[in-house]
Amino acid sequence: MSEQQPIAVLGGGSFGTAVANLLGENGHRVWQWMRDPVQAEAMRTRRENPRYLKGVPLHPLVEPVTDLAQVLAGTELLFVALPSSALRTVLAPHAPVLAGKMLVSLTKGIEAGTFKLMSEILEEIVPQARLGVISGPNLAREIAEHELTATVVASADEALCSAVQHALHGRRFRVYASSDRFGVELGGALKNVYAIIAGLAAALNMGENTRSMLITRALAEMTRFAVSQGANPMTFLGLAGVGDLIVTCSSPKSRNYQVGFALGQGLSLDEAVTRLGEVAEGVNTLKVLKARAAQLSVYMPLVAGLHAILFEGRTLEQVIELLMAGEPKTDVDFIPTTGFI
Repeated sequence: MSEQQPIAVLGGGSFGTAVANLLGENGHRVWQWMRDPVQAEAMRTRRENPRYLKGVPLHPLVEPVTDLAQVLAGTELLFVALPSSALRTVLAPHAPVLAGKMLVSLTKGIEAGTFKLMSEILEEIVPQARLGVISGPNLAREIAEHELTATVVASADEALCSAVQHALHGRRFRVYASSDRFGVELGGALKNVYAIIAGLAAALNMGENTRSMLITRALAEMTRFAVSQGANPMTFLGLAGVGDLIVTCSSPKSRNYQVGFALGQGLSLDEAVTRLGEVAEGVNTLKVLKARAAQLSVYMPLVAGLHAILFEGRTLEQVIELLMAGEPKTDVDFIPTTGFI
């Protein structure tokens, strides 16, 4: 094993494991931290992640560990793949040791109550940290199985972007850079909501025209919201916008799509999440996004419709009927006044 300083991956889920393998394949030592010692021991002995990425060999340079203090003290580049609900509780007690380190969020979600994105939470916990995010059409199993994939690392810190590109870029995994951290991260969070709608539509055997309409209007809707928050609409034409939206709304491998599909088969929301066995950030994001859109008076009919399906007893057919009965509007919002899109 190389004597170079390890790179940390915090989180034992599917995406964290896929990223850890990428790092290992590029010759980097990796400490993959997880809270559960039983899972860590299973990964050490079986050399795979049996819970979340079964059948994919764990790279020899990836070491599953449970000593968080040691990991944080011994690394400078850390990929944070923790569930959004666990970010503060895991990292806040260790804030002093994280000052000046590079923290790259892999988690796509929004915190309930504060509407903070993951990198904004990290910034609040460790104001002196160097922050970035990774987002894009990145299904964990396809990455782990070496399908051709591209992603975006976004940060105002050019040196951080370069460090991440050097660590992750390879023959089968391409890493582009962006300075729009907020837009890239917001796109990655918002698209999870629409993947649930797409899974619902697929389970109900809705036509390709219908599903295409849903995806396209989802892009318009999420861009409209993001621009209201100050994001660059052009970001949503890239991998972290339309690219991520397409894959999560069309692939049964997407966790949020799977939840929607289960709902379309007649399962309750609790049953759908239990069947998945892993966090589907779109359910949490939907709740906070619905409230935020109402607060800001941003028109988001798909978000309102999905909320009505999950929490108000409506059906997808009823929601689509309301959408079709609404007053026709322009196709793309930003052409006339800004020159974007």
